[in-house]
Amino acid sequence: MAVENWVAKEVADLTEFRRDLHMNPELLYDVERTAQKVAEALRAAGVDEVYEGIGRTGVVGVIKGQSNTSGRSIGLRSDMDALPIEEETGKAYASKIPGKMHACGHDGHTTMLLGAARHMAESRAFDGTVIVIFQPAEEGGAGARAMIEDGLFTRWPCNEVYGMHNRPNLPLGQFTINSGPIMGSVDEVKITITGRGGHAARPEQTLDPLPIAGALLQAVQTITSRNMDPIDSAVISLCTIQAGNAFNVIPQDVVMTGTVRTLREEVRDMVEERLGTMVGNIAAAFGAVGTLDYIRHYPVTVNHDRETELAAKAAQEVAGIENVHLDMPQTLGGEDFSFMLNEVPGAMINVGNGPSASLHHPKYDFNDDVIAWGSSYWTTLVRQRLPLG
Repeated sequence: MAVENWVAKEVADLTEFRRDLHMNPELLYDVERTAQKVAEALRAAGVDEVYEGIGRTGVVGVIKGQSNTSGRSIGLRSDMDALPIEEETGKAYASKIPGKMHACGHDGHTTMLLGAARHMAESRAFDGTVIVIFQPAEEGGAGARAMIEDGLFTRWPCNEVYGMHNRPNLPLGQFTINSGPIMGSVDEVKITITGRGGHAARPEQTLDPLPIAGALLQAVQTITSRNMDPIDSAVISLCTIQAGNAFNVIPQDVVMTGTVRTLREEVRDMVEERLGTMVGNIAAAFGAVGTLDYIRHYPVTVNHDRETELAAKAAQEVAGIENVHLDMPQTLGGEDFSFMLNEVPGAMINVGNGPSASLHHPKYDFNDDVIAWGSSYWTTLVRQRLPLG
């Protein structure tokens, strides 16, 4: 019930690799340096096949076991991109790129999977094939979808697929997971109300869109309070409002933007439908025109029941039963691993980052002590899922 012995000789080198990624963060699909580093490291480790440019800048590695009597393949996924945040950690290895930092730990995720890939390529102690997936653009760019559309699961079919994310303030050496919906859908809304502008001293000659926006701001919150089961979860947050540019001019238009998060696709459909109805009808009641642009980004992240149990079993071997929590709370934050889980049965687990600033915070830093735990989890999961006869 501990990290595997092989990790000890790798930790220093993996830590150096992680900190190099941290000093050189890249955003969305523009992860050319990171992807190149990963591909070079996989080839140096003896990974059988390495493919670059999948989903624009993703990397896929194929590792063959000692045998393949099972004919089975499992996918292990990591994300590589950083965030447009100015780092405030003060670390010696802090970001060297102004306005960019690894504030979500993807540098650590990449490193943990790379460490596991090195060991699996050396030991080959499994029956079947492991597909290691290094994905760009998790932070809002739907890189998982791009890789799928580029043939990820048709070129490299997987019977199961697994992901892992660090969790701030979960103690080091602990894991947490749950089955079913674990993370919310991520949708973007843009509402435009078009009235008739004019002089602020002659409001009767205008059709002021601002009072309409005020009515709509209050009305949309009744979707969650009066149109859905209170047991369900949803958030409708209108976060920006733009109208006019002079103190004495009633504007022609008001534009509001925001986000919708849900934990069930049925609720997601209902919210979109009700929002469209409210925007159009409330504006019409005032004599104006209201339009809704509703953009669906990430679906609900749903862990499959069987694969959740299998992921937990691997974590229990690494950390001990008492250190694997099966009641991970749901969150309305999003994760594009959801696209992969919609294609292949699988599950995402969280590994403890210890005392830590929250994700997406300028003082967040991935805990290098997590590397051994995460890499051990990956190799244990492979050994359990693809056991040698």
